[in-house]
Amino acid sequence: MSDASVSTPVSALAAPETRDLSAGDFDVIARIAYAHAGIVLHPGKRVLVSSRLAKLMRVHSCDDMHAFVSLVANDARVRRSAIEALTTNHTKFFRENHHFQHVTQTFRPIMMDAVRARRRVRLWSAGSSTGEEVYSLTMTLLGSAPAESRAILAGDVALLATDINAQVITVGNRAQYAADGLAEIPPALASAWTERDADGFRVREEARSLVRFRQLNLLDEWPISGTFDAIFCRNTMIYFDAATTERLQCRLAEKLCS
Repeated sequence: MSDASVSTPVSALAAPETRDLSAGDFDVIARIAYAHAGIVLHPGKRVLVSSRLAKLMRVHSCDDMHAFVSLVANDARVRRSAIEALTTNHTKFFRENHHFQHVTQTFRPIMMDAVRARRRVRLWSAGSSTGEEVYSLTMTLLGSAPAESRAILAGDVALLATDINAQVITVGNRAQYAADGLAEIPPALASAWTERDADGFRVREEARSLVRFRQLNLLDEWPISGTFDAIFCRNTMIYFDAATTERLQCRLAEKLCS
């Protein structure tokens, strides 16, 4: 039997995997996430971070993870996109409902006194994600009694909702949610402040009119004038370390009405 050379097609020579996030590149991303957003990424998150960055690589037409990490480090626009991709946006209507019960029992009576006295009332949902928290708060304040609701809507009551992620701000402004979210809302409030649509339901315009969404990184300077009667920042600080949490708590306290 004669010898025969065996050639391998070029296409079969697989290039080394370039979409995996190396330990060194993970450390770079972790430092960036902490420095710019206060997000703490432990080594156990490496696979998750790699998956999220891989999706973003396609958006930026990049096929090499190391090169993309370098781009994140050196391009402010890409860095913002990466940080947005790494944020956690898990939320739902009336999450940890006892907080909203506290608002109903303690804060709302004080607010109604202010409304009757024609005083301003301001609230802030800091880390609002896709809007479920701030709309839960809005519905809680409005209640289901028509006379009180009308007084609130006619008064000087406003809620600010901020998040670092521009994409979730867009969702919050749209205020359209999947149908299964209705089950999370107390029936009387759902009936008063939501309406069905083809894709699920939407928060009614009257309730939406009290809310203003803005993109804001809580670690940056806050271009926010005035103070607030209440600030919700309940499920945002769990992603920060103790030092960042303490600094943020002090800054938030300075924005509360005395």
